[in-house]
Amino acid sequence: MPIQPVVAAVLAVATGLLVSFAPPAQAAGSSAPAGSIGLRLLDIPANATDDPRARLYIVDHVAPGAVVKRRIDVANGLPDATMINLYSGAASVTDGAFLGAEGNTPNDLSTWPSVDRESPTVPAGESVTVTVTITVPADAAPGEQYGVVWAEVSAPPTSGGGVSVVNRVGIRIYLSVGPGGAPAADFLVGTLTAARSADGQPMVVASVQNIGGRALDMFGTLELLGGPGGLSAGPFPVVLGTTVGIGDTEPVTIVLDKEVPAGPWDATITLHSGLLERSANATITFPDVGTAAAVPLTSGPPEWLYFAIIGLLLLLVLIALLVRRRRDDDLADRPAIGYGVVQTDAQ
Repeated sequence: MPIQPVVAAVLAVATGLLVSFAPPAQAAGSSAPAGSIGLRLLDIPANATDDPRARLYIVDHVAPGAVVKRRIDVANGLPDATMINLYSGAASVTDGAFLGAEGNTPNDLSTWPSVDRESPTVPAGESVTVTVTITVPADAAPGEQYGVVWAEVSAPPTSGGGVSVVNRVGIRIYLSVGPGGAPAADFLVGTLTAARSADGQPMVVASVQNIGGRALDMFGTLELLGGPGGLSAGPFPVVLGTTVGIGDTEPVTIVLDKEVPAGPWDATITLHSGLLERSANATITFPDVGTAAAVPLTSGPPEWLYFAIIGLLLLLVLIALLVRRRRDDDLADRPAIGYGVVQTDAQ
């Protein structure tokens, strides 16, 4: 199933200075919304405080044999005291999504974490702090691996039924293993495709290719300029939830307002994963129905901006020439100044 962050999740890394991260305002004593449970990392490395991805997931690069310790806040927003089971499970990045495996299905990464309190009973409206320890084997294979730290509660079968209801929330783990620094992350935005949904909603789909060494969680916006009558629209946010695996190419979707005219538009898309950011431009027109042809993108400012800059420079040159000519005319109109000899008394 796709993993979505619950309440707030904050990155904690294996090395470097850690600082506390203040949780968002919630009900007194608990960081979980009413009627649910929640997980939140309590530490964040000082060198990652500007990284928005670092505030959502456990993202790190470590050497084989490293030991990682992180504190997690486990909150109970349910009406009664509840035993919350904590464990780790496997995950994968497939078809543009981060997918947690069913149950406690293992992979290599999921066997490395442990928690000091596996099944704490948390009072209603309160939270407890547990410590997660990730012990990376000395012979761990290099590469990026994926997992989830899960919090799970189960309800007994209802009267006459035989099926228990299980609810769980999790924090993603992206763990790269290898010597030296972390593999570089990078991506390309290849094309923009304008389309309309079955109910006429305009959409734009960007093709994103991961050319780096880390999985990417895509965020960003689309802005439309130079539309009919000089209109502009946006910025429109990217639909969240797209994760692009290493070497993969995936679509990233932006949904626009129905009132947006067909165009043509000068479209600028800005995408980022963590601190990595890329922008690209294309001219698009929304079809009446269906999907238009994909349009290749160019990096940098839109073409019309170059013409605007050139026009502004020409205007500045023209103004400078006019000012200089006016100054020359003023000098020509002034009377000549005579120069004479100043006599002095003879000594």
